[in-house]
Formats: sequence, structure tokens, C-alpha cells
Amino acid sequence: MEVLEELRGFAPVEAVHGNMDEPELMQLLPERRVVEVEGARIGMVHIPGAASARAERLVSLFPGCDAVVYGHTHVPEATRHGSRWVLNPGSPTERRRAPGHSMLLLCIEESRFEPQVVALP
Repeated sequence: MEVLEELRGFAPVEAVHGNMDEPELMQLLPERRVVEVEGARIGMVHIPGAASARAERLVSLFPGCDAVVYGHTHVPEATRHGSRWVLNPGSPTERRRAPGHSMLLLCIEESRFEPQVVALP
């Protein structure tokens, strides 16, 4: 709950649809989206495609973005690909092949990223 208290007052949630979402939600949310936060551009997509060349593919989908956030695999990731971040929060509910449940906390200040994968109980 400490992390949630720190998040109060921040910008509204931005989202893309996932493969398991209800049809109504899939119609409401886009497959891909770019958001701007504190001068940084972040691309978002749920399904990243095959593991082979994933980082290259993701950054090429979102030219001009400082980071790309994806989901689907449930495996957390916070890595650099050149000058860009490739990020996956993992999953707070279904860990599947991940070592545990997780989420991603991304602090951005003056276009500087500080991603942190947070392990959940």
C-alpha cells in the first residue's frame, strides 16, 4: 500500500488492450499507443511478438520514443536497447514463467528514466 499512496495525484492511467480482454474493452482501447510524460515519449503495446529480435522490433515500432512498454509474457524486464528502454512490468496476478509476481515503477524526471521492477508477495 505504500507504493499506492505515493502514486496518488499522478496522471491518469493510460492503457492498451491485451489478448484476454473482453471485446468491449478491446474496442475501447487501442492496440498501440504513445504517451508523453515529463517530456519523455513512451510507446505501449501488449503483444511484443517472438522473443527473437524482440527489442529491435519493439523500438522500431515506436520511432522517436524513449522507451517501449510491453506485456503478454508476464516476465518482467527493464533493459536498455541502445539509448532506449525496453520495459515489461511482469504480472501482479499470474506469474506464469516469471520468477514471481511483479509490477514496474517508472520514475521520469526531466526525460531521465529510473525503472524499477517491484516484486510483489
